[in-house]
Amino acid sequence: MTEAGVENWETKYRVLTPVTLDSKNEEYTRFDKYKSKYMGRYNSVDQSKTDMSYAEFGALVTAQEYSFKNGDILTGTVVQYDGPQKAMVEVGAKTAAVLPLREATIAPLGDGETIATFVDVGEQYEFQIVSDSRDDGQVTVSIKKIMYAKAWETLSEWYAEDPVFEAEIVQVNRGGAIVLVEGLRAFLPGSHIMGSGGASEAMIGKKIPLKFLEVNQEANKLVVSNRRAVIEHSMASIKRGDVYDGTVTAVKPYGAFVEIMGMSGLLHISQISYDRVEDLDATLACGMAIKCMVIDHDKAAGRIALSTKTLEPEPGDMLRDPNRVFSLAEETAAKYHARVEAEKIAREQAAKEMVLGLGDSLDSLESVLDPSDSQLGPGSE
Repeated sequence: MTEAGVENWETKYRVLTPVTLDSKNEEYTRFDKYKSKYMGRYNSVDQSKTDMSYAEFGALVTAQEYSFKNGDILTGTVVQYDGPQKAMVEVGAKTAAVLPLREATIAPLGDGETIATFVDVGEQYEFQIVSDSRDDGQVTVSIKKIMYAKAWETLSEWYAEDPVFEAEIVQVNRGGAIVLVEGLRAFLPGSHIMGSGGASEAMIGKKIPLKFLEVNQEANKLVVSNRRAVIEHSMASIKRGDVYDGTVTAVKPYGAFVEIMGMSGLLHISQISYDRVEDLDATLACGMAIKCMVIDHDKAAGRIALSTKTLEPEPGDMLRDPNRVFSLAEETAAKYHARVEAEKIAREQAAKEMVLGLGDSLDSLESVLDPSDSQLGPGSE
């Protein structure tokens, strides 16, 4: 280092103008001033008794090469907090690197969370450089970027395995909902939410089963489906004719939506009672616990058709006394199945008799048209 360079270094790091003196008329360095302000009085050092002077140390620092670039990943140690919003990290540069709170985690920040929530002083972490070095060598680092890359790698593996997983809904909009998957924001289309009305504010904070529709890191596109998860796994246990406990989740002019086994089925107004339903709101209400029979389902489309009229001991009981219908549901369902089976056997028997009767008629017709019959043979008059 040239004499001018040493002088510049001393001017930069020792604050020679104006000169600050202590009670003993001794000059402070900038470091001395910070130490006295934040960590108590710093004892002055007799440089003649040290192995290296300030000028020599400055020359050594200037000669050192620092080649930090954006995207570099390195290990550093958190040395102190600089307020609630950032931490200082020792990464081997001229000065400590800065870790802002926004770069400390991939998760959304909660109320009252500070930098101390995510990193501890004295602990080592992996960091990624996210800004170029300033004149004094200070860089900005991030843990969030590393977590982000690892999350995409994990989700790519999941996509190949195609599992069912749970994720929390954090936001809803007109098109659907936003869920957090490994810290990443994924879009859940409203058409892929099992239920009656798609996404609603009531769903925020709720965890639901999901499967992937698309995972594309290059396009930053992550799309999931609740419908696909439910259809491929939960609906496998749904059987026609079985009775299930359910809860009414919505009442519409055409019927009610009922949640059974975490899935939504439609109880059409024509399937509520054998009697005509004049006032649906007087019969069913949101939150009402009921029992119903699955009369049909489409596993590919995820649709379930329900009925309560098949559980009525007497026609119209759902309108007069629904509790009686629910208390006798299993017994009534057994009678219903027996009646349906009897009707099926009767229809099969009737069809068989019809076929046999048709066969007898054909035999009679053949005997009439048989040329070997003496009444129709040659010479008969």
